[in-house]
Amino acid sequence: HLERTGVRVERNTELVAFEDRTSSVVATLRNSGVTETVCAAYLVGCDGARSTVRHGLNIGFPGGTYEQAFYVADVTGSGAVTRNGMDTTVSAYGFAIAMPVRQSGSLRLIGIVPKAHEADETITFEAIRADVERDTGIKVNEVNWFSTYRVHHRVAERFRVGRVFLCGDAGHIHSPAGGQGMNTGMGDAVNLGWKLAAVVQGRADQRLLDSYEPERIAFARKLIESTDTAFRFITSRSRLVGLFRRYLMPKIMNVLLHTSYGSRAFFGLISQAAIQYRSGPISSGTAGKISGGDRLPYVLTAGGNNFEPLRSLDWQVHVYGEANAEFRAMLAPTGIPIHSFAWSDMAKATGLHRDGAYLVRPDGHVALASPVQEAAAFQRYLAALSLRPR
Repeated sequence: HLERTGVRVERNTELVAFEDRTSSVVATLRNSGVTETVCAAYLVGCDGARSTVRHGLNIGFPGGTYEQAFYVADVTGSGAVTRNGMDTTVSAYGFAIAMPVRQSGSLRLIGIVPKAHEADETITFEAIRADVERDTGIKVNEVNWFSTYRVHHRVAERFRVGRVFLCGDAGHIHSPAGGQGMNTGMGDAVNLGWKLAAVVQGRADQRLLDSYEPERIAFARKLIESTDTAFRFITSRSRLVGLFRRYLMPKIMNVLLHTSYGSRAFFGLISQAAIQYRSGPISSGTAGKISGGDRLPYVLTAGGNNFEPLRSLDWQVHVYGEANAEFRAMLAPTGIPIHSFAWSDMAKATGLHRDGAYLVRPDGHVALASPVQEAAAFQRYLAALSLRPR
């Protein structure tokens, strides 16, 4: 995909050093023993938990390591496994995951190393076979590979220094509880990507980039806190907690997930669709129940839905009701398109304000929400960041 857009990925290339020279970043790269120097407008460190970029910036990475050790194994075996899915077992002993690997037909098993073997200098599968088979319900016939690891929870003190940014595991690592790791890293990349593109292409002032760190670091810290709480509960060796996990929690979850509120809340949490940046520096105003920083609510319309215009990945204004002629005329010079959607019960139910106007960011979040169609407020917002559409 990148190559089709003219971008060549240089594999097996190591970042040796870099220097922020105020107007650019100079990086030293090494590939197959050959060193080269590259000059770029910005540098983004997406280089994992042991990030060379983070170390180069001397950014702290506070947090800790959980006491439990985990195992992961690729095996062949027999047992009741959900094909094209994942089985999670929560018991008095802890938790375990079994899922099929479609490419090879094998099974991937993940769980907690039994306490009796945590201190072993070398942990083998045979040493914990009985525990693994009990927890996963899988009779293991053959082990293709097996490994153990420790889980960390940390958030970098900064996500940006000058022209250098951190994304993904370089900025935050956490427990696997909730399966949020990949989504969070992608969220960082999306949040920073459209902002960098706008600045580099001259469609926004550099001040737009100032919003990346406060928006994403706040979410990362909240995520670490929530996954840490969930992880400690799931992995607790307390007998009382174990009994609760085994007997009460499945019943409670079953009831919650079969209610409309519970299922929506769970989906919003796991999908990260409920993320909002209300306290961010480029979020402003409230119209109805929707504030600047909120994700634009999904609304079905006569011709489709209000998300279709978002495919442009560009700034736009949404009006739910009727966009008046003066508002359209005054915003026309900005080049920002205005999409008007008929007022409906669904629009009302999502919290949108009738005839209110919403400036929507390229990532689908609301930047400015106004209960009235006051063009001057939108003009001021756009001018403050020198925003222009593509």
